Amino acid sequence: MMKRAYDWMMRAAAHDKAPHALFWVAFVESSVFPIPPDVMLIPMVLANRAKAWLYAAICTAGSVLGGILGYAIGYFLYETLGQWVITIYGLGAQFEAYRAAYNEWGLWIILIKGFTPIPYKLVTIASGAATFDFWVFIAASIVTRGGRFLLVAGLLYWFGEPIRAFIEQRLTLMTTVFVILLVGGFIAIKYLF
Repeated sequence: MMKRAYDWMMRAAAHDKAPHALFWVAFVESSVFPIPPDVMLIPMVLANRAKAWLYAAICTAGSVLGGILGYAIGYFLYETLGQWVITIYGLGAQFEAYRAAYNEWGLWIILIKGFTPIPYKLVTIASGAATFDFWVFIAASIVTRGGRFLLVAGLLYWFGEPIRAFIEQRLTLMTTVFVILLVGGFIAIKYLF
């Protein structure tokens, strides 16, 4: 199933309707779909680097709106659909830990996890199930998902094809370093100023 979905996304990235497909892939990835939109974003930006920022914006919009669906699943349908989605991906143990941590660290969880390549659906459903503040969730999703997709699009815009292999092989490392710097910056601001 994963191979077929991946192949479909690669074919869709080359199609005239690719921006529409990118939006919908980003939308469903935030609540139920297993493959991140980067699989479409990367070849689309490489094919037309002048539209890198537009593609990142489309991806961000789809992801944030899909995140609202994920939030609604967690908030309204956790006992049925939400648990099913979490179980399908084998994330039950992680989910309960996330949900418990939201009381103290909700904003940080969204900011950090939303930027990394971990399943964003886990964050969105957990946010709804934990009844995390909806507007803070939206703002954090815009920042974190927009930052992630702009980073990918920007690297591809400036460096082109050679950066593709680097991104695909080291995306987790790159986002981890960014998150460490981001968190370190906030800690420094909190304790130094």
